[in-house]
Amino acid sequence: MSGDVHVRFCESVGVQFPCATRLVICCNGTAGFAMDAMRSMMTRLDLTVNEEKTHICRIPEGTFDFLGYTIGRCFPTMKNGKAVYGTWPSQKSVQHAFMVISDKTHCRWESRDAGELVKDLNRMLVGWANYFSMGLVRKGHRAVEEHTKARLRQWLCRKHKQKGDGKARHPDRYLHQKSGLVSLQEYRRNFLRAKA
Repeated sequence: MSGDVHVRFCESVGVQFPCATRLVICCNGTAGFAMDAMRSMMTRLDLTVNEEKTHICRIPEGTFDFLGYTIGRCFPTMKNGKAVYGTWPSQKSVQHAFMVISDKTHCRWESRDAGELVKDLNRMLVGWANYFSMGLVRKGHRAVEEHTKARLRQWLCRKHKQKGDGKARHPDRYLHQKSGLVSLQEYRRNFLRAKA
């Protein structure tokens, strides 16, 4: 949707709303009616609905992405093994994190100080983990952490003119304890303990 939302809903000077707003409507068997009602409401507000991005998703058969999360039916590791509805980081969000990490560890940054690079990566990882902290996030966290470790090893090997993939010279323990790279698995455990 797009339009002058920030003008229509301003409550005080300096308050601005984004030009594009995302909306999810949950209903039970009345999706067509809800879609018509939403279009009617948007017309009255003089807003435009992006028809290309607007669709009906039927749960549990399908899933949909919203604000970086995939929402749908999942099978958490529980004793009963029953399916539940939940959220997890979308594939697009994980791939975007990979791209950012790959850029930060690109060969053009070999002249950087390793400590500064690790601090930069830690800021990005912690921010990503804080945003993706709801639902089934373990798989996404693990994927992002593994990609980060592999890219950091490659970067260290290039910087120090070392051959190989760096696993022997820079094992996980070295990356986390010596270099100070944050462990998302440990970060998640600490986060859950703090909430308990």
